[in-house]
Amino acid sequence: MIAQVLDTPLTRLTGVRHPVVQTGMGWVAGPRLVSAVARAGGLGILGSATMTLDRLAAAIEEVRARTDAPFGVNLRADAADAGDRVELLIRNRVKVASFALAPSRELIAKLKDAGVVVIPSVGARRHAEKVAAWGADAVMVQGGEGGGHTGAVATTLLLPQIVDAVDIPVIAAGGFFDGRGLAAALAYGAAGVGMGTRFLLTADSPVPDAVKQAYLGTSETVVTRQVDGMPHRVLRTALVDGLERSGRASGLVRAVRSAARFRRISGMSWAAMIRDGLAMRRGRELTWSQVLMAANTPMLLKAAMVDGRPDLGVMASGQVVALIDDLPTCEELIDRIVTRAAGVLRGLGPLTVPGAGPGQES
Repeated sequence: MIAQVLDTPLTRLTGVRHPVVQTGMGWVAGPRLVSAVARAGGLGILGSATMTLDRLAAAIEEVRARTDAPFGVNLRADAADAGDRVELLIRNRVKVASFALAPSRELIAKLKDAGVVVIPSVGARRHAEKVAAWGADAVMVQGGEGGGHTGAVATTLLLPQIVDAVDIPVIAAGGFFDGRGLAAALAYGAAGVGMGTRFLLTADSPVPDAVKQAYLGTSETVVTRQVDGMPHRVLRTALVDGLERSGRASGLVRAVRSAARFRRISGMSWAAMIRDGLAMRRGRELTWSQVLMAANTPMLLKAAMVDGRPDLGVMASGQVVALIDDLPTCEELIDRIVTRAAGVLRGLGPLTVPGAGPGQES
């Protein structure tokens, strides 16, 4: 393990050694991956959206058994049992709570009062300003290059807007996979980088080998609304092309069937699923058709990420997949990212602007 350390507001806030975050991917970011990232000095985050409350409790316990390093849990702020999950994190003294959607001011305050670091993900400047005003400790900013649910603004345009708008640490996500990206993010004023696809494609990832090879064998992603009604960046496959060609009626029938399967797997009652649907409508201004389509997401992702059937599921992916050609361990990956970032930053040295006088170097 390298001795090189890049000290940033993120490392000081969370207690990790390196400013590298593994994002909370559903079905992927389980105890095995999260603990490997944590042991390597990064911030691993459990993806709890596809876990029952009991399964999340067991996952936290398993990570604790594997490492004493800090880690986090990603939560859905609009989940019917969000309050119970927050209580679980507090009882277990989990270091970080991250959110895909903005948590309420009250939820942020409750977590902070218990010493939990709160890091919502945002896709727009106004969202960052809102959660910062509510007391969030940091924000993760994902540009359009990122996988899964994503926006249209590139990281290089979104990141500087948010760095300038808030006075809390900003984590850059969307398009990062190596040390040059980390160095660039730090130069923009970010406190670290978040990566999903790069950590999915490691030896420590629980994703079946056949699915990893499918990722390594492709370079094309597509943003589709046919998975759950919202922009979703995934690998372009024959299944995705078929979804794109399918009509609205067939999509809704598929969504209802997916909802029934997810209910059986998750143990949720129909009443709880309806409450979640109502919360999604309020939080994201979705139609009921889009809420029904959202039931596709966990089941289509599970088919690939858990069952090993890329022909029957979708594979969320950032555009960086075209630049990844290996499956290192998390320790190897983080070591080389931090080593190269430090080398890039050292190599830049003091830059002299042509025509500048003494003492005016940049």
